[in-house]
Amino acid sequence: MGRRLIDFAVELASAAGDLIARRFAEADKGVGYKSDNPGVTATDRDAEALMREMIESRYPSHGIIGEEYGVDNPNAEHVWTLDPIDGTISFVAGVPLFGTLVGLMEQGRPIVGVIHQPVLGEMVVGDGTTTLHNGTPTRVRDCERLEDATLLTTDPNLVDEFQDTARFEILRKRVAMTRTWGDCYGYLLVATGRADIMADPIMNPWDLIPLIPIINGAGGTITDWTGGDAVTGSSTVAANRDLHPRVIEILA
Repeated sequence: MGRRLIDFAVELASAAGDLIARRFAEADKGVGYKSDNPGVTATDRDAEALMREMIESRYPSHGIIGEEYGVDNPNAEHVWTLDPIDGTISFVAGVPLFGTLVGLMEQGRPIVGVIHQPVLGEMVVGDGTTTLHNGTPTRVRDCERLEDATLLTTDPNLVDEFQDTARFEILRKRVAMTRTWGDCYGYLLVATGRADIMADPIMNPWDLIPLIPIINGAGGTITDWTGGDAVTGSSTVAANRDLHPRVIEILA
């Protein structure tokens, strides 16, 4: 993989972030609705359209899987995943716990991931081996005991709907603190050593694929809720290598 693809992933996230940051302070964010998501804004659509145009111009043979505009050429050797605003509910509320997610797969495996929070000026970029936070190498935090850990999840109500609530409650009672600093920003916090566990009971490919090179590159482990391959999963658990098996033992 050439450095040019990593640089281009950053370019995509930065371009989307510039658009999103300009609109973040607007009172009317143009919220609409769709069947599988409680809210979508014009900014979601415009930011993804911008990134798609950039990909189609630079790499016309590449595929794209995006939250807003669907799938194009998914069997290509290189496929981009795009989530323009992961955490639209936070964006609409004026809370900066959201971000743009850009991922790149090569022959079906994630090789690049980017999380960009343009309002706070934070970007993490991972290639599965190294993860950078605003250009500086970052690692998951050393934490060996669940009793010392900070657990994050996006929405506890989703646990009730998609996973075993009783098991999650056992985990919640074991850790030091549980917070809903969620969506992609929660994974940014884990990758930069400011939280220890991030668990989401339901995920889509555009939510999930970019996280894998980021968490792995930061020295962590990311799987689905039962410890299976995150690439083919529909849920996620991310943590350092000491905590992850203990979390899975409880949840699964």
